[in-house]
Amino acid sequence: MTTASGTVLVVEDEESIADVLAIALRYHRFEVMIAGTVREALALAERTRPDVALLDVMLPDGDGRALGRELRERRPGLALVFLTARDSPAEIVGALGFGDDYITKPFDVDVVIARITAVLRRTRPADVLPQRPPLRYGDLELDETTYSVRRAGRTVELTPTEYALLRFLVRNGGRIVPKEQLLRHVWQYEHAPPESTVVETYISYLRRKLDALGPPVITTRRGVGYGLA
Repeated sequence: MTTASGTVLVVEDEESIADVLAIALRYHRFEVMIAGTVREALALAERTRPDVALLDVMLPDGDGRALGRELRERRPGLALVFLTARDSPAEIVGALGFGDDYITKPFDVDVVIARITAVLRRTRPADVLPQRPPLRYGDLELDETTYSVRRAGRTVELTPTEYALLRFLVRNGGRIVPKEQLLRHVWQYEHAPPESTVVETYISYLRRKLDALGPPVITTRRGVGYGLA
């Protein structure tokens, strides 16, 4: 695709909200597909290859998070952004457990566009990637052509955002990377709220997956940031 910014699958059962999102996304040169139910979304995703799915959590025939899991199983590289009226920490952490971002309702359309653009910037590979040598740190190996990760020779299944976070830590070697720098480079947040826990949440996901295959590899400098042991 050479003229569009990417393809977005909008799954939202309220037509007025779906229409507003579609108009704004198309204005910013995204191709847009709209579904109002889980069934419609699965059918659309089967016929096309969206770059990102923008999912309402509460749908008339199912849960948007369950839909996200199924879409991700069918296409591991698909980016997931959740729309939710629920803003409790438990709901947010649950959405980020396998998604790439969340947006609470009511929302500003410009913020939605910015967040989708940021997610695609960190998750979607370029149309044509040159062959690049893998990144290595200790027993970690990141293949920047296939966006795959191995530890001690064993494959580690990561979401696109988890991969982007690990890649940034690997590229910084043994340095402690401040939380603000991670928010800026991995999430493209210039002014994240001070209470944001997105970095801590994703660090915990990485630790759970990496530590299952060897000794702890991510270190914490309390009050500063994170690095690799």
